[in-house]
Amino acid sequence: MSKKALIVEDDPNIAELISLYLEKDGFTVRTAGDGNTGLAEAKIFDPSIVLLDIMLPGMDGWAVCKAIRAFSTVPIIFLTAKGETYDKVSGLEMGADDYITKPFEPSELVARVHAVLRRKDPEGDKQEKKLVYDKLVINLDSYELIVDGKRVEAPPKEMELLYHLAASPNHVYTRNQLLDEVWGFDYFGDSRTVDVHIKRLREKLEGVSDKWSLKTVWGVGYKFETIDG
Repeated sequence: MSKKALIVEDDPNIAELISLYLEKDGFTVRTAGDGNTGLAEAKIFDPSIVLLDIMLPGMDGWAVCKAIRAFSTVPIIFLTAKGETYDKVSGLEMGADDYITKPFEPSELVARVHAVLRRKDPEGDKQEKKLVYDKLVINLDSYELIVDGKRVEAPPKEMELLYHLAASPNHVYTRNQLLDEVWGFDYFGDSRTVDVHIKRLREKLEGVSDKWSLKTVWGVGYKFETIDG
């Protein structure tokens, strides 16, 4: 399957630089200079990944991300000149898979792209990816989360994190392990990425069942704890 990247970036120099590196890496690339055009391209181009600037003319990157998430689970990496924690957290809560702060090395960006695309491994797709617990169904084949009989909206990376934890109940993972095994990168990651996703999952899951829970193991990381009986 061909790799297709959509770059939504209003700085033509940055867009051209990213395009050159991704094309060299085998991607077919399209670019858009504003949010509205970027959203339209996302619908017709069907990209494998979207590289999305936050500060855009018209629709900003947050609005574009939210609109894309209404019809697609395509991986999204935010490109932003804003380095503050609030902006990064906001992007993750919108459903982005990663973020990278300008200025960045193009080789690092390409590495990030490969990291978020690892979940598209065709070998993994051959196996059913569905876990069932009391009042909880996690289905990665359809990216559906069913909580107490109701479908609950969750961004792709939240689904993947929950699935990964629930697939090995009572196993404690460090933040760095989760970054490496769920996001597919290690030193590029930021442990706050994991914390944000756990916080959002808890808002959706806490109090649903007394048979399982998302637990913090202080000083270590997180686990999906199950209670026998």
